Amino acid sequence: MKRKTKLIHGGISTDPATGAVSFPIYQVSTYKQEGVGGHKGYEYSRTGNPTRFALEELIKDLEGGEAGFAFGSGMAAMTAVMMLFNSGDHVILTDDVYGGSFRVMTKVLNRLGIDSTFVDTSNLEAVMSAIKPNTKAIHLETPTNPLLKITDIEQVAKLAKESGLLTIVDNTFSTPYWQNPIELGADIVLHSATKYLGGHSDVVAGLAVVNSKKLAEDLHFVQNSTGGVLGPQDSWLLIRGIKTLGIRMEETEKNTASIVDFLQGHPAVKKVYYPGLETHPNHSIAKKQVRGFGGMVSFDVGSAENADKLLSKIHYFTLAESLGAVESLISVPARMTHASIPIERRAELGITEGLVRISVGLEDVEDLIEDLKQALE
Repeated sequence: MKRKTKLIHGGISTDPATGAVSFPIYQVSTYKQEGVGGHKGYEYSRTGNPTRFALEELIKDLEGGEAGFAFGSGMAAMTAVMMLFNSGDHVILTDDVYGGSFRVMTKVLNRLGIDSTFVDTSNLEAVMSAIKPNTKAIHLETPTNPLLKITDIEQVAKLAKESGLLTIVDNTFSTPYWQNPIELGADIVLHSATKYLGGHSDVVAGLAVVNSKKLAEDLHFVQNSTGGVLGPQDSWLLIRGIKTLGIRMEETEKNTASIVDFLQGHPAVKKVYYPGLETHPNHSIAKKQVRGFGGMVSFDVGSAENADKLLSKIHYFTLAESLGAVESLISVPARMTHASIPIERRAELGITEGLVRISVGLEDVEDLIEDLKQALE
């Protein structure tokens, strides 16, 4: 199947019991058994639910993995994956990582004895230098949030395999429509499905896909044991959202290209971060491993004061956390999504007070550009 077809017909696209073309919402907690252990594949909805399973099969097919798992949020998915490791284990992560990912590693999982090191994973030598005897995995964001740095997934995965490590890739920004990390050698793919996969600002969810039966067994054990599963209503919303992912990503890409061109030429904008620019660091790697550069753009207006002036004048960009929705969103990472990262660390990474991040939506691009223009001026 081609990509758009797979979005609609992948997984379990119709209900085998009734033929319903929209897979039903099985709003149920438990299931009748004809005898002890004599169930029809489901016994309790924490362990498995038909609607959630339909979603899990869909994301498995889209990412080309062995099994998919649906969680109550992106952070729940990441936490479950980290629970594959033991106290005393060490994980390497991309330095320019989402603030929530940084927080859970340094404020929660560290208390359970899981150690972490944050490095520039776009620099292979830095990754190699960070490997310790107790290192178990390399966790990548590519593109990163919010500076959109690019890591060569294939090269890191090759290094990881040589060192006996797992490669975990957060694929939230690119989605399986533009990028498939498992094809590039990754072992586990993560999504904050709240974003592009849902696409309509109406669901909070996380997804994980693994590339082996062993990882599938291990992650299902964690999911069932800890219970951070996605409910059937939200699973259904995600299935519905994913069906239009292709046309949304393509339209967003067109809008973004025009907006980036405008921002580059505006005197109030000090710097633009976008992987589609030939001047963007590792643009050539991005071009090799993705089919599209996405709808996330960051740009620096020089100061917090300038950022606040921009935000006070904007109309069509909604000031809000999150991204990947049909409506365009705008945020200031230093004070919003990445506020949990210490100020000294943000300064090291280049997450300045004047850095603005936009998630380009599906509005008419002329309106979006005019909105930015009047706000910047």
